[in-house]
Amino acid sequence: MDLAVKQEKQEKKLFTTKNMVLMAMFGALSGLLMYIQVPVPFAPSFYKLDFCDVPVMIGAFALGPAAGAVIAAVKILISLALRGTQTAGIGELSNWIQACSLVIPAALIYKHHKSKGSAILGMIAGVAIMVLVGCFTNTFILLPTYAKAFEMPMDALIAMGTALNPRINSLAAFVLLAVAPFNLLKGSLVSLVTALIYKRVSSVIKNRL
Repeated sequence: MDLAVKQEKQEKKLFTTKNMVLMAMFGALSGLLMYIQVPVPFAPSFYKLDFCDVPVMIGAFALGPAAGAVIAAVKILISLALRGTQTAGIGELSNWIQACSLVIPAALIYKHHKSKGSAILGMIAGVAIMVLVGCFTNTFILLPTYAKAFEMPMDALIAMGTALNPRINSLAAFVLLAVAPFNLLKGSLVSLVTALIYKRVSSVIKNRL
């Protein structure tokens, strides 16, 4: 059997022993990376930059888009187990949706034509979709949930943005001037790191595991 055909058939079987081990490993690494966070100067302090989606992206490229969604879910479960939640899981659900919006489009494009160019195109598409999805989820889900969880009026959250940027004077401005740039920066950096290390990591997966 041709090696490429054999590999393609293996990729279609998501829950093989090897894939489950890899998804658990990537998910665990992603969950740990959630603890390494860096604040950004243009968004309130509860928006912190991390690289937890790098293992999710690598796993999605190596094992397929569905594996990326599973790895992102493992990351969230680890976060819930270690830190709990103050938003009844809504914040974690939003985090999972954000991760999937980045890695699944990228992995889908890469899956149909595995080349450096398609990987870059996929990541660009993923970042764009992540920004759009982030604007939607923050407007209608995440920010209202945080305001309720911490018993803060929405105006108080917006005021946190105003303190950093006077042009942030409404929820729409908050999303456009803080949330969208944050997701653009995070998605771009995750994609850049993935592009730099994926080849090396994928060769280890294929040759040693």
